[in-house]
Amino acid sequence: MTQLKFDAKVSASAQEALEPHIRPVYATPASRRLFIGEFAAIERTEPAPGTEKEASVRVRIVSLELPNEGQEGYVREALRFLHLQRTARGTLDDDGQLALDESTLRLTGGQLAYLETARLRAGLNHWSAYARRALHTPNLTVTETLHELKTVADGLAAVLDGTAGGD
Repeated sequence: MTQLKFDAKVSASAQEALEPHIRPVYATPASRRLFIGEFAAIERTEPAPGTEKEASVRVRIVSLELPNEGQEGYVREALRFLHLQRTARGTLDDDGQLALDESTLRLTGGQLAYLETARLRAGLNHWSAYARRALHTPNLTVTETLHELKTVADGLAAVLDGTAGGD
């Protein structure tokens, strides 16, 4: 697995954004700050085949902004949403309904847009995995392939409708 390494240097503009926060962070042990940032790849290491070293990429923070107290809630909400989108999971129950898992439901905080995003993400994950299994099934006839394709299409349509997701 390729390792990601952060370069200790940051760009001049990122350093400028950090300046007002350095002293308060130093003064308060274990303090935290939210930020929105961008990093860029600056170096890549590709070990020779047969060596035990891992490939790595070094990145540098090139852009960085820290929200003020009034903006912090919005940035935290964006972080929560991005985490939910990345980790949404669910399964199809016996009736073919998509059920989000408990950890995903906790992350939604009961908000409709979050629930819908998580439901769609989990549905897409399910039907993507189903399609990959069908793709790797050896010796499917044309009729069987068309049946599998119809099953995936019907399942995706059901996910979009919010009805069933049955296979």
